Amino acid sequence: MITAYRFENGRRYHAYKDGAYWGPNDETQNEQLDLAHHMFTMLLDNKLTLAPISDDIQRVLDIGTGTGIWAIDFADEYPSAEVTGTDLSPTQPSFVPPNLRFEIDDAEDSWAYPTDHFDLIHVRSMYGAIANWPQFYRNVLIRGLKPGAWFDQLEMSIEFKSDDGTVTHDHVLAVWSRTFIEAGEIFGKTFRIADLARQYMIDAGFQNVTERRFKLPVGPWSKDETYRKLGMWNLVHCEQGIEGWAMALLTRVMGWSFEEVQIFLAQMRKGLRDYSRIHAYFYVVGVYGQKPLNGRVP
Repeated sequence: MITAYRFENGRRYHAYKDGAYWGPNDETQNEQLDLAHHMFTMLLDNKLTLAPISDDIQRVLDIGTGTGIWAIDFADEYPSAEVTGTDLSPTQPSFVPPNLRFEIDDAEDSWAYPTDHFDLIHVRSMYGAIANWPQFYRNVLIRGLKPGAWFDQLEMSIEFKSDDGTVTHDHVLAVWSRTFIEAGEIFGKTFRIADLARQYMIDAGFQNVTERRFKLPVGPWSKDETYRKLGMWNLVHCEQGIEGWAMALLTRVMGWSFEEVQIFLAQMRKGLRDYSRIHAYFYVVGVYGQKPLNGRVP
């Protein structure tokens, strides 16, 4: 049963395709996902996509919809669109706009929709979720999109950086980044898709591929008011999210004990809150591309 969830180390995980994804689907993580949505929307100047879509867009697919909050907002903003959101977990609300439906689906399964069907396919925060990204992009391009339609992806880089050298090689934030990159490689699903997506999309055959990179501060250390506000949101986002991001990966994949993970999380929280001294940020990367207008894909 898709609701026969796995309970492990105090967190709840999906039942369908058990173990295929490392993130919890409990209320704590769902609140974090909704918070992230508002943060991303603010980062994109209150836009839901970067791709230049038309106002009369018809069919939209949101892969890895999570709580469904992006799909709900999109369906509200584009009432003429028929929006479908898919995920491994049925954690979406029951009361949604009439032009939206949710389905249980694995993005790595064979394509389940008609060919040349969608005007927009959207993906967000799918790092560590796909084993074969080149094949995923080919499926989206060849089978999913209509000629001339758009694919739009937004991903967080998990590499904490600083422009003033305060995030040193041995700082806990840098250790976190290296640990997750290693865990993703062992798990077989990369956490570096933010940096790989653009070239993968070009190689797949997308046209007009465009990448935009946004700095997202960790904590309200910036002198710029907008970045201070984003940094405060991101601090809460990280503090609320880190246990869910870490627990399954570090215990199942890296072989850590529950206690070792908790010690690491305590160090991370201390590092995240040290924003008066550590001026950390990471990139949020948006990439979008178009299926050729003639429908011909090499």
